[in-house]
Amino acid sequence: MSEIPETTSGGVVWQSSPPGSIYDYIRVASFSIGPDGLVEQWSRRAVDLFGVTAEEARGKDPVEAFMPADLRERGHRRVKEILDGKEWTGLVPFRMPGEDRPRGIAEMYVMPSETQTGERAALCIVVDVRALRRIETDLAASQAIFGQSPFGFLLFGTDLTVKRANRRFATVFGGEADDHRGRTVHDYLGRAEADRMTAALRKVLETGESVTDFQIVGAAPGARDRRHWSINLYRVHSGSGRPIGVAGLGIDVTRRHNAAREAASARRNLALLNEAGARIGNSLDLEATARELLDVAVPGFCDLASVDLYQGLLTGDEAPPGRWGNSHDVGYGAGSAELRRVAFASAVSDTPLRAAEGRGPGSGGPGPVPDEAGPIEVGAVHRYPFNSPCAGALRTGRIRTVPGSDGDLAQSTLVVPMTAHDTVVGLVQFSRAKGSEPFGERDRALAVELAARAAVCIDNARLYRREHERALILQRSLLPPGDPEAAGLDIACRYLPGTAATEVGGDWFDVIELPGHRTALVIGDVMGRGLRAAVAMGELRTAVRTLAQLDLEPAEVLSHLDEIARGLGAPIGAQQSRAHKNRGPELSEVYLATCVYAVYDPVTRRCTFANAGHLPPVLVEPGEEAMLLDVPPGMPLGVGGEPFEEVEVELPEGALLALYTDGLVESRDHPLDEGLQAFRRALTDPARPLEDVCDRVLTSLNTGHGEDDIALLMARIQGLPSEAVGDWQLPREPRSVGRARELARAQLAAWDLEPLVDTVELLVSELVTNALRYGEGEIRLRLLRDRTLVCEVWDSGLVQPRRRRARDTDEGGRGLQLVGLLSASWGSRRTPRGKTVWFELALPDGEGAAEPTVEQLLSMF
Repeated sequence: MSEIPETTSGGVVWQSSPPGSIYDYIRVASFSIGPDGLVEQWSRRAVDLFGVTAEEARGKDPVEAFMPADLRERGHRRVKEILDGKEWTGLVPFRMPGEDRPRGIAEMYVMPSETQTGERAALCIVVDVRALRRIETDLAASQAIFGQSPFGFLLFGTDLTVKRANRRFATVFGGEADDHRGRTVHDYLGRAEADRMTAALRKVLETGESVTDFQIVGAAPGARDRRHWSINLYRVHSGSGRPIGVAGLGIDVTRRHNAAREAASARRNLALLNEAGARIGNSLDLEATARELLDVAVPGFCDLASVDLYQGLLTGDEAPPGRWGNSHDVGYGAGSAELRRVAFASAVSDTPLRAAEGRGPGSGGPGPVPDEAGPIEVGAVHRYPFNSPCAGALRTGRIRTVPGSDGDLAQSTLVVPMTAHDTVVGLVQFSRAKGSEPFGERDRALAVELAARAAVCIDNARLYRREHERALILQRSLLPPGDPEAAGLDIACRYLPGTAATEVGGDWFDVIELPGHRTALVIGDVMGRGLRAAVAMGELRTAVRTLAQLDLEPAEVLSHLDEIARGLGAPIGAQQSRAHKNRGPELSEVYLATCVYAVYDPVTRRCTFANAGHLPPVLVEPGEEAMLLDVPPGMPLGVGGEPFEEVEVELPEGALLALYTDGLVESRDHPLDEGLQAFRRALTDPARPLEDVCDRVLTSLNTGHGEDDIALLMARIQGLPSEAVGDWQLPREPRSVGRARELARAQLAAWDLEPLVDTVELLVSELVTNALRYGEGEIRLRLLRDRTLVCEVWDSGLVQPRRRRARDTDEGGRGLQLVGLLSASWGSRRTPRGKTVWFELALPDGEGAAEPTVEQLLSMF
């Protein structure tokens, strides 16, 4: 029924009650009793209550009709008293007509009345006791829930003002419960939160949809700490379903919020540490490691961050970084040494980070030096003032918290020294911008952990860089300087070390001059990385040079190298053995290496190869495609037990020979076969200058991967011309000595080498005489002219000449002494059918050959 105004008197509006009034719940019934004690009127509510129509009830005795038999006598007395003018209120059991048992209990109020004729009658108002009890129970339950609830309870009216508040709410917000009537949420919350709450109340009132766990943040009156409340809102209806307001239940969840925040912070910190373990230290580069630290920290941990490392650490200074705890130290340890800003990251601004303290100017180091108040750019070298928090953190090795100033973007900064093995290597600053949550104790611990992890990686990178540089210096010092020269060969070479992210390997190559203008070409690769591999390479290279001077065959050289490599893996020293006596005998690192050893003779243009597990040489003949030489690979050096085979190949004039290591043709991006094919394709134009061919190979192949060292040795075949060779066979007879002198004199004259005639005649005479006296078979004399003059005397004897000092009384025995005195070098070597004794002289430079001094001649006696 709609609310319709009927009359107005004194400002009070008379109107019909809205649906859901108390009478809808109680449902009061009424009937009247006449002077005769019989029912005269029967209301419709009585029909509903007793289930008897008005026609059936009028004219009946209510006691006889509705009361049990055992109560009728008492009922008649009551009715008589009422008709005598007495009011009565009480509980009356009633039954339905025709039923024996009581239907229920009615609360009845009977008041005397009079008829028009003045006779006494009665008006009865009846309420079902069950309805009253239900209402009482509901009211009691409502009061218990609303009044005794340990949570704050509010009832908002349709105008969103407080209609009722419970004591718990009043305890938190002050006053008595009734004092809060008529207030709004703006009386309790700040504007932003109050607007949110008002919008939620209006939505619940309009839609009827409940809101659960609505988070509100505010402070109770007189309190400074911010509290968190969880609000549940639902619409309240009357009995007829009409909305009459919104009920709100508030629970203080500040502790739960703090616990959840702590748990979330712990999970975040664990996730950050896990991420740090996965991402920091993947590179052995100092600057890259610093950037990896900031990639983890920003924005997951802070808003801005920077990393400073000691300048001496970055420049390879051997002086150790600062050791904290020694406040009297100077330099690094004093905390005011030069540092370089190596990394910066920000989630809120691109402006370089500026710490809270001022900075003094640097001392002229490389890179820009910031002024006292300006920010520090990445790459700038700077110092922190001695009394600044940053210098103090570096000096003591302890974290410091620096609050932000009004002009700073950061509200607070954690200054954390980067300490590895009690050594400070730098400083990291974590900052949070204004408006972010300030740093807590958990954050301080996490900052120290992040800085420590990065510091260990940076210190490892520093140590690795130092070892890498030493290994690189050692390796380069053992390689041939520049482009080596060789008779009958045009040589070009390249060496590319692995990048700073990889350890130096044991790649090497060498070009060794042998007697007779022959040349040994060597390339090898020690398996392994680092300084130990470089040292092993140096030992093997030295051994190769020593064995080459013995003029052994290539297979013999590799056999000796194999034994040397196995000797490098000998048992550890006795002192180490005692230290490990409980673990049994141990071996040091086993050295394995691959190697190709080739000897080229420019006179015959023949090259003899022996291979110890290395990649095969590549040969490009004029007008032909590049091919891999079929040289039996053999086992790597250090394995032992297998002999090495030799292959002799005649190389045409102008052919190109390439020796290389696996770093040139093998990488993670492609298999070895593809790399070899690409290498062969890069050699398709061998007629170009040899230096250009080398450059083309390196630019065509993927040589920038940096995974391994790359060594490339290329030689273009240029045999000695026939006019640069004099070769004669001499019979085994005394006159051959004179014949040898004549041939040598004539050949030197043809070569315009007259200044050498006297010396060569004398030395040739000595060697041919020795061949006749101590040798066997025919004698062969050969003169070779290239960058020097070489004279060789061949015979079939196997006994090698030996230089000795003759006694004063000896008439002979001074021939080899004379050869050694007058020649630049001399020696002997075995041949397949005997031996060769040779000497070498430098070509005259226009000033004439130097004559031996008197002291040199007398030294032979």
